[in-house]
Amino acid sequence: MKHLVNGLRRALLVAFVALPFSVTADNHNAKSPSYQTVEVTENIWMLQGKGGNIGVFTGDQGTVLIDDDYQDMSDALKTALKTFGGVDSLNYIINTHWHADHTQGNLALGGKVPIVAHNNVRTRLLSSQEIKLFKMVSEPYPVEAVPSITYSQKMTLHINGETIEIVHFPNGHTDGDSVIFFRNANVVHMGDHFFSGFFPFVDIGSGGNVGQMATNVASVLSMITEDTKIIPGHGPLSKKSDLEAFHGMLVGTSKEVSDMKKQGLSLEAILAEGLSEQWKPWAKGFLPEKVWINLVYHSL
Repeated sequence: MKHLVNGLRRALLVAFVALPFSVTADNHNAKSPSYQTVEVTENIWMLQGKGGNIGVFTGDQGTVLIDDDYQDMSDALKTALKTFGGVDSLNYIINTHWHADHTQGNLALGGKVPIVAHNNVRTRLLSSQEIKLFKMVSEPYPVEAVPSITYSQKMTLHINGETIEIVHFPNGHTDGDSVIFFRNANVVHMGDHFFSGFFPFVDIGSGGNVGQMATNVASVLSMITEDTKIIPGHGPLSKKSDLEAFHGMLVGTSKEVSDMKKQGLSLEAILAEGLSEQWKPWAKGFLPEKVWINLVYHSL
């Protein structure tokens, strides 16, 4: 993983000045032929592979899958799902947003099970999407691999004795983000509204905004308790205090960049000045500090 992250960081440092800044959070995890399985509760699990964290909810009525990684991980995902009754046990797949590291598994699984997501996810997956930083284009998905059940603000699934609330938080990571609340189990899957312990990618080109992400995270914090278990889009299984720290970073770094901008500093000058020392540990994950400053600056 180290060499992959370092290589991506170098690429980002070279390319971050290109605007509009649009990229996915793809490829910041090393390739893996299998999944690490983390128990969240007795019937909710987190799978960590190559892309975004996958949620698995099981019970007598079947299985709900939250996100499904890259296409080249689909065989490994099918193998991992055997522990939970296999592909045939799937009732629903929920896509938290459109990015490939959360949706390409739709290509292997979508013909077998309904896919649920926000309206904008269906729209984006049915059309070509450009990732300018990597000079990549995501081609339209076939109809069987796009969400067939969509919503605008909120929807609820009732399965396995659980109430699953799927809530749209607009224009944070993208324009189609869902956060999934397991009300009885007191578990939340944040999608990419939460990169636990490091600077997140905010896809400005897909309607994301750092300030709105902070607002959305604050809303989630008001809806959970100290005992809530949180599955982030990327990073380890977390708790409320981890999400609070993430929110503090979003607010604190945004204020620093905003204050410098109000003082008349150009983007180049702000990049040269950098952020306070307290934020340095957050650059040890996916995004270098300069790229994060760029995202914050263009979100103001």
